[in-house]
Amino acid sequence: MLTLSNIGITFNANTLDEKKVLHNINLKINKGDFITVIGSNGAGKSTLYNVIAGTLKPSTGTILLEGDDGSQKNITNDAEFKRARYIGRIFQNPRLGTAGKMSLENNMMICYKKGFKGLKISLNNKMRDYFREQLKVLDMGLENRLGDNVDHFSGGQRQALTLLMAVMSKPSLLLLDEHTAALDPTNAEIIMNLTRKFAQDYNLTVMMVTHNMQHALDFGNRLIMMNKGEIISDISGQEKKELTMDSIVELFKKIKVNNDNIMLN
Repeated sequence: MLTLSNIGITFNANTLDEKKVLHNINLKINKGDFITVIGSNGAGKSTLYNVIAGTLKPSTGTILLEGDDGSQKNITNDAEFKRARYIGRIFQNPRLGTAGKMSLENNMMICYKKGFKGLKISLNNKMRDYFREQLKVLDMGLENRLGDNVDHFSGGQRQALTLLMAVMSKPSLLLLDEHTAALDPTNAEIIMNLTRKFAQDYNLTVMMVTHNMQHALDFGNRLIMMNKGEIISDISGQEKKELTMDSIVELFKKIKVNNDNIMLN
């Protein structure tokens, strides 16, 4: 449903400070894919997300969005706010996904309207009942706190709420940018369980950057490895299922060494 062709990002082009952050990125994201993305710091993972989300415009290449009818739209130059209509993104910081000074019900109303574009929907008791039913899935008691400002919630509660609201907005693609990295182990496990549930229940298309190798193994149907601004491996199907912690580390080392040697030559 999204195709990136020959994507490159160069900062400070044609200067002494020129730096190629992404080069020759070719990636096809299929509807229903759950792709985990791994790579060392500086591999280009966040930059890739910024390109997909529209935060950064690629220096080279094209991005095509495929509609339900099979038509393709070139969104390479579309601004971030335009892509936000169909691309959701959750960051490490739980505070970035919600408006802390607004009530829980108003936060949810904004995302609900986003999921039903063009419809005039008002916050009323029927909507509040709907929000309570959705919040019960989180099992955090938030269904009883619709009138509370979100900045009164814990980091785990806010990230769970952000995930729920992202799902309610019905994104074509959901980008998870190390969305459990700032949480304690208990809340991280809660968020990952909710991630799995929502992905399955709503047949979401997901890309998840993670430094947790176990999560990279346990989640998704595809695993992408990045190194020095390139995708060096894209593993799916039975090969992905058979990966172990040792094999994924060895595979990364082997591919990285081979790739580095090619670049040197």
